[in-house]
Amino acid sequence: MDQRRLTVPPGAAGARLDRWLAEALPELSRARVQALIAAGHVRVDGRARKPAHRLASGETVEVTIPPLPPEAVRPEPIALTVVYEDEHLLVVDKPAGMVVHPGAGHAEGTLAAAILARAPEAAGVGGPRRPGIVHRLDKGTSGLLVVARTPAAYASLTRQLAARTVSRRYLAVVHGRLARDEGVVEAPVGRDPRHRTRMAVLPPGQGKPALTRWRVLERFPAFSYLEVRPETGRTHQIRVHLASLGHPIVGDDVYGARRPRPPVPLEGLALHAATLAFVHPVSGARMEFHASLPPRIERLLSHLRHAA
Repeated sequence: MDQRRLTVPPGAAGARLDRWLAEALPELSRARVQALIAAGHVRVDGRARKPAHRLASGETVEVTIPPLPPEAVRPEPIALTVVYEDEHLLVVDKPAGMVVHPGAGHAEGTLAAAILARAPEAAGVGGPRRPGIVHRLDKGTSGLLVVARTPAAYASLTRQLAARTVSRRYLAVVHGRLARDEGVVEAPVGRDPRHRTRMAVLPPGQGKPALTRWRVLERFPAFSYLEVRPETGRTHQIRVHLASLGHPIVGDDVYGARRPRPPVPLEGLALHAATLAFVHPVSGARMEFHASLPPRIERLLSHLRHAA
C-alpha cells in the first residue's frame, strides 16, 4: 500500500481536487484518481471530499494507493489502427485474430492491453479486464469499436447501447444464396443447452431478446454478400442468427462447421464491422465512422466475382 502526503501550494488554490492530484501524481491517470477518491482513499485535512472539491492553499491531501488487482491487464505496445480519438474516447479498427480482452488461452496480445498502452487513463474504466471497452467483437471479426477514456464517457456510451441508439453496420459473406432481398431475424439468443461454449437460438421465453436486420448486396452461385444491422448486442448474435437461416458466415467453424472451407484463405470470419455511429458523450454531436473492408474479405469477394 503506497501512502502519499501532499500540501496544496498557493498557486493551486481553487483547483479541483481530482485535476490537481492527477497533475501532482503524474503516474496516476485522472480516472484512477477519481476512482481512489470515490473509494475513500483520498482525504483533505482528514476528511473525504468529492472530485470537484475546490482546494485551498495549505490544505493537506493524503492519498492511499492500493496495488492494482492482480487480474488487471498489463499494457502492451501493440500497434492499433485508430480511426478517431479525443480526450473522451477513441474509435479503433480491430483486425481479425485479435482478442478484445483476456480470457482462457488469451492472456497477452489483446485489444485491452493495446488500449492501456495507448490510453493509460482508461485503466479501471468499465472494469480492470475491460479498460474502457464498451462493446466487443469476436476474435475472428474485424472492424470498428469505441473505447471510453473516462467513466463519464463509458456511462454515456453504455446507456446508448442499452437504449439501442448506437448504429452498427456489418458486412458479411455467407454460405448459400438467400432467396429474399432482405429480412429480419427476431429470435432469442442464449447458451446452447447441449454445447455450453456456444450460443443458440432458443425457444420463446428463454435466452435474451435479439433482433438482426439483413439485406443482400450481391449474390454468387454458392454464396451471398450481405449488409447486416444488429439492433441488439448478444454474444455471437449475427453468427447465430444467420446460421439459423441456414446461411452461416464463411469461415465460421463453430456455427458453420459442416460447410466447405472458404475458397481462398480467409484468416478469420467473413464478417466486418464497417460502420459505427453514436452521440458523442460530451459534445452531443452525432458521430459516424467507417472502416473499409479488409484485404482478406476483398480477396474473397474478388475470387467469387471472377468465378461467377
